[in-house]
Amino acid sequence: MSDFKEYKIKLVVKSSKCDLYKTGDEIYIDGALLDKEKSANVCLTAINAFYPFIYAARKMGFDELTFQCPDCPEKVEFTIIQVE
Repeated sequence: MSDFKEYKIKLVVKSSKCDLYKTGDEIYIDGALLDKEKSANVCLTAINAFYPFIYAARKMGFDELTFQCPDCPEKVEFTIIQVE
């Protein structure tokens, strides 16, 4: 049996000028699943753009990282945080 640990993570909106998100919105990811009950809106373009970093956070864990959504001219910054 493996000692592998998969981390739960959340994405927190650090700042937003997009109508879909407000500062402080959170998106929770538990393994490969989105926790729909705890999460704010989910923009698939934003998730797709930084999914490799979400995957790495789930599998390896790391200090928080901040990313900007590439989808629109409005600036939306997300921070990826490991959740215990």
